[in-house]
Amino acid sequence: MNAIDESKVSRLAASLAGGFIVTVLIYSIGHISGAHMNPAVSIAFAFVRHFPWRQVPFYIAAQLTGAISASYTLREVLEPARHLGATSPSGSNIQALIMETVATFTMVFISTAMAYDTKAIGELAGVAVGSSVCIASIIAGPISGGSMNPARTLAPAIATASYKGIWVYLVGPVTGALLGAWSYSAIQESDKPASAISLSSLSFKLRRRPMSIETEQVDNNCHLSSL
Repeated sequence: MNAIDESKVSRLAASLAGGFIVTVLIYSIGHISGAHMNPAVSIAFAFVRHFPWRQVPFYIAAQLTGAISASYTLREVLEPARHLGATSPSGSNIQALIMETVATFTMVFISTAMAYDTKAIGELAGVAVGSSVCIASIIAGPISGGSMNPARTLAPAIATASYKGIWVYLVGPVTGALLGAWSYSAIQESDKPASAISLSSLSFKLRRRPMSIETEQVDNNCHLSSL
């Protein structure tokens, strides 16, 4: 609808709708499949060993099938609109690539934190991830379209035969997703050993102190018996 007449659905409203849809889907199917909905997310989670690699091809196939089916459906329903739902760089490809990488990094960093950190409040995962998608889309929209999802760009491109700057939306989101998932995993891993080391060293000192006291008592007893 935004492509047909922006006065009916503004860019801000489209970004809000995208975030709300992600939120609803996470709460609806998150307990079934994890609600990835994004090949970049599935690849990133597998990269940091939070998701089995053997399932990644099936997830990507399902994501592309759903995206392509939706794109062809919208093309038939809203036939007068050309390039319906397609995302393409507003400026240079490099600008769009950087924006897609940064936006996807933010979204996947938050997704990794909410999905796989036991300290996070799991009940708010849908709100956190949906909000990150919404905010990133608002910021990245004027420059790159705010895709953050290779399937979300590739499917409309196939349906409308519009492939302008398509490589940007394959490289940028995957790169940003890998960096986002790796960054949070690195923070999480560096936090756990530090606490473990401090606790273990503390317990070692506590165990060692009574032993030293007992050793001193034995030495004193031996000294008295020799006298």
